[in-house]
Amino acid sequence: MSAIPCHGAEAVAGNPPPAPVRSASPPTTSAASPVPSTTLLQGRSVVQIEHNGALYQLRSTRLGKLILTK
Repeated sequence: MSAIPCHGAEAVAGNPPPAPVRSASPPTTSAASPVPSTTLLQGRSVVQIEHNGALYQLRSTRLGKLILTK
């Protein structure tokens, strides 16, 4: 007679059941990574941004504020 491996409540002490297999998820881009405004503006006071077919303007004011308009 051959032994049948068991898991759960009937598992032999010292032999925990195997851990579930998890597939590695592909790396994703995180929106949480900050992008410096100097990278976006590149020395300009206004930059145009196209998003979903619409054109936006990102403007840096003299007081150091950013304004995004459509």
